[in-house]
Amino acid sequence: MRRKTYGWLTLLLALSVGLAPAWGDEAHSVEAAAKKVDQYYNHLRAFQAHFTETYEGAGISKSEEGTLLLSKPSEMRWDYQAPHPKLFLVDGKFAYFYVPGDSTAQKMDARKLDDLRSPLRFLLGRTKLESELDNLRLADNSGSEFSLEGIPKGMETRISKVRVQANDAGQITALRIEERDGSATTFKFSDFNTNPEIHHDTFRFEPPAGVTTVRKNGP
Repeated sequence: MRRKTYGWLTLLLALSVGLAPAWGDEAHSVEAAAKKVDQYYNHLRAFQAHFTETYEGAGISKSEEGTLLLSKPSEMRWDYQAPHPKLFLVDGKFAYFYVPGDSTAQKMDARKLDDLRSPLRFLLGRTKLESELDNLRLADNSGSEFSLEGIPKGMETRISKVRVQANDAGQITALRIEERDGSATTFKFSDFNTNPEIHHDTFRFEPPAGVTTVRKNGP
């Protein structure tokens, strides 16, 4: 797997509470929005949302959905429920991928993940949008939701554009990642729950009986 930087995850923090066209010129609006969003997410210790993930590319279109749970400083859990259950979990050091019914589960070094979901684990407590996206601009600053576009630093060879949509509360409602090979992945988020109570085993992966954990990308 290719190694990459994780800073682009702050692109998820696109817009913030209070953003409005009355702020004036675009540069000032982007700066104010980024600062407000940083403050909002940096004070969260945990975050939960329902997600829909859609992939389009090479003549393929598929959609999945489930629940995303993030915990400070770098834990993440994607529970896919439809059309088929599967789990993608990061405990801070390692990442695990498991499909119920399989005889093996994959274990990877979290630092070496080449996955569009992985950087989201740093969403809480480390956000600084303006330093992470090149060519940052407001794509839409009217109505009840707003969009921001940019290119994540360190991923210019893979990603051509990221478009983020957020509501007036500063919650990210959609994220579209367009890759240079022509494919695109869109995440939509809803049913937000900030600082939910989390059981201590939530980010601990225990393989079911008879399932072997296979280590990937290094010893």
